Amino acid sequence: MKSRTPILYRISIFASLILFLAVTYLIIVHRLSVAGPYMIAALALLATGIRGFKSFKSLSYTIWIFAAVALSMYYPQFFQKAGNFELKKMIVPLLQVIMFGMGSQMSVKDFTGVIKMPKGVLIGITAHYIIMPGVGFTIANLFNFPPEIAAGILLIGCAPSGLASNVMSYIARANLALAVTIAAISTLLSPLLTPLLMKLLAGQYIEVNVWKMMLEIINMIILPVVAGFVFNLFYHRTEKRSNYIKQIAVFLLIIVMKNSILLKTGETSMAHIALAFLKDIGWFVVLPALGAFLLSLMTKGNTLWIEKILSFVSMLGIVVIITIITAAGRDSLLKVGGLLLLATLIHNLSGYGLGYFFARLSRMPERDCRTIAFEVGMQNGGLASGLAMQMGKIATVGLAPAIFGPLMNITGSTLANWWRNRTKDIEDPDSQSKQIQN
Repeated sequence: MKSRTPILYRISIFASLILFLAVTYLIIVHRLSVAGPYMIAALALLATGIRGFKSFKSLSYTIWIFAAVALSMYYPQFFQKAGNFELKKMIVPLLQVIMFGMGSQMSVKDFTGVIKMPKGVLIGITAHYIIMPGVGFTIANLFNFPPEIAAGILLIGCAPSGLASNVMSYIARANLALAVTIAAISTLLSPLLTPLLMKLLAGQYIEVNVWKMMLEIINMIILPVVAGFVFNLFYHRTEKRSNYIKQIAVFLLIIVMKNSILLKTGETSMAHIALAFLKDIGWFVVLPALGAFLLSLMTKGNTLWIEKILSFVSMLGIVVIITIITAAGRDSLLKVGGLLLLATLIHNLSGYGLGYFFARLSRMPERDCRTIAFEVGMQNGGLASGLAMQMGKIATVGLAPAIFGPLMNITGSTLANWWRNRTKDIEDPDSQSKQIQN
């Protein structure tokens, strides 16, 4: 079986090339509607085939995303409704599951980088929340997009760092500990900074309710991450009792802050807030703790299968989110798709370049410069998509985030592999992998 597997990969690659030629011919003869099935099949075969080649294996997931996007562009009706249920309502719950998975793989130790590397963290966070919003604002004005499309560009620019940036830092032999810390801190700051930046920069394009957006970000990413932390805390049970008390107190404080913001919106009563507070404690503290404790007893502390399941669900969730957004915004994409793709590419590449040179000007080491480049250029497209959904503008504001996600994975993996092969005197990534485990 082992000897036959490489042949199957090569056959898949060869078949995909034939289908791409067929697609090219159909486009030349203006038969775009017929080209759809061939394009979808070609991408699926290519995504399967390149898994047999170590140098390109990491691109397989991104190509699967493009296959899903092509499918939703040609057959959007299948990704808009299931009976009377609107599929776009799945976006926020899927994002919460993804963020729970992120939190379950983290602990308080991931924030110690603030103490160990304060300069790098400060430079990374500052660059992230200045460069990407600033570049987004410039692009939105230069390209003269419709207001809601322009707001989507700004939304992805104002989002926190993307989860994939940590993977790219690892591949590029960058500073993985710094990457994890910057991503975590930028995520924690997003309920404050993202709404304020959107109000300042995107207020001319769409109405931005700062308090409501703060609340939505906390509900979509902060509380699920808290639930993940709680799960991790009670699954491993390696902390001292005093540490349990301190961490649970912090988590409860976050829930109190969230419900204080809910009160600030003026859209609810004190009785409703009290009920919401109890529900938050149940969903995001008690349930994860109980689930972790029971699973720990059943699995005897073996986390490998849980990590695999959460990783698969997260990857599948991202594909589903992008597919639903593409189907919802198909008509707008057909009008501005090419120009929006160009604008998104400029936005992404500017993040890498300006982030890297900002770190260079700050006299950071090469590894830290690479890290900050990825932390600036790669955004949390899932959060931006969820916010667009909550605004009721997934088909317009949600388009730029939907394009940015797959695109940054291609550019990020390309840059990471180029950097990896270019510098030989940077720390072996195998030693960095221990930083994740610790």
